[in-house]
Amino acid sequence: MEAIRKGPAPQKDAAPKLEARDLHKAFGPKVVLDGISFSVAPAESLVIVGPSGTGKSVLLKHLIGLLRPDSGTVLVDSQDFWALDALAQSKVRQKFGMSFQEGALFDSMSVFDNVAFPLRRSRRSPSEIRDRVKECLDIVHLPDVSEKRPSELSGGMRRRVGFARAIAREPEILLFDEPNTGLDPIMTDVIDESILEMRRRLRASIVTITHNIPSARKIGDRIALLFGGKILFQAPPAEFLKSDNPAVRQFVEGTAEGPLTVEGDERRSEGA
Repeated sequence: MEAIRKGPAPQKDAAPKLEARDLHKAFGPKVVLDGISFSVAPAESLVIVGPSGTGKSVLLKHLIGLLRPDSGTVLVDSQDFWALDALAQSKVRQKFGMSFQEGALFDSMSVFDNVAFPLRRSRRSPSEIRDRVKECLDIVHLPDVSEKRPSELSGGMRRRVGFARAIAREPEILLFDEPNTGLDPIMTDVIDESILEMRRRLRASIVTITHNIPSARKIGDRIALLFGGKILFQAPPAEFLKSDNPAVRQFVEGTAEGPLTVEGDERRSEGA
């Protein structure tokens, strides 16, 4: 199997850049996160996979502080996010860049203004903003679309504009929410290459959620399977794909009969 060049090696001996500790979250009677724990090293790329409705997007919102856990916590550079005051939390969030599903662009704005939007809340001059927008669009290989509107772009191009906006403030941690959903294999590969390029340029820690196993193998240093509110298994891609864990085998091979189930657990997948 051909080796994939992913970018800078993770600094696994360093303190984690991002850590989830025993996260629990329920919405009414529905338990979505049931004791989630993992860490991401500096410059590491973690890919979280799992069936639809298992809480992957909810987990991302916890990592960036958009949702508060019922118990447990998130640490960024060893700081307990939920022990900080509002001002300190705001500063910690500035370390993150997040790309939402479908890009989540402002339709009424040009591509330039979409990418510039987070920069205009900083103290950069107009010329600095212009230069940074150009740099970000170059990184995602869209140098000539700055004056277009999102409606004029393909789905894959809109995703990449969303990437450019996510990296505008040079974040230390990047979160990607289903970056390949609905895209054809060629555009999926373009998106994967864009993620790898951003990693090489920024040396950022990355967490991506996806259903796409080839993408997970390509962009991840480690793949984790989320199901039933728990991380059932995590390992480097080659080890993950060869695992004889029943849940991993069922997810990787794709069962047509119904939702992923775990031996001894007949619950169907739930969650946001």
